[in-house]
Amino acid sequence: MAGGIQFDPKAIRELANILRETDLSEIELVEKDSRLRVARVVTAPPQVMVQAAAPVAAAATPVASAVAAPVAEAEAAAHPGAITSPMVGVAYLAPEPGAAPFIQTGTKVAQGQTLLLIEAMKTFNQIKAPRAGTVTRILIETGTPVEFGEALLIIE
Repeated sequence: MAGGIQFDPKAIRELANILRETDLSEIELVEKDSRLRVARVVTAPPQVMVQAAAPVAAAATPVASAVAAPVAEAEAAAHPGAITSPMVGVAYLAPEPGAAPFIQTGTKVAQGQTLLLIEAMKTFNQIKAPRAGTVTRILIETGTPVEFGEALLIIE
């Protein structure tokens, strides 16, 4: 490959180590017509549920909600009004701590209006409304880590 990225196994291993050390999910290098992408599968840390002593009937509720949460997230991502994350990062609903949020449930938004920020690699990226509508659901909280393609909110 003349003039492109050199595919050095040692360099690839170093990139993989950077992924592990920084908790990034992928690194991509592009040079002219060459592209090198190193990615890893990111799994959520195990969830630990602590529950105070309660009647046996109440114990079924956390299990049901734990099963329902992934189903609800999958349904939200498939919703035609879902706005998904274009990148991996940390989502923020306000421009700075203590400031009013960009949007709330019920907010009417115009196309191009800033909905939230995603911090990726110490850069705050504005996520703008792709169309006008009303925010019917906000699926994340401020400071929440988000993955590429994860549903953030729904505009109808």
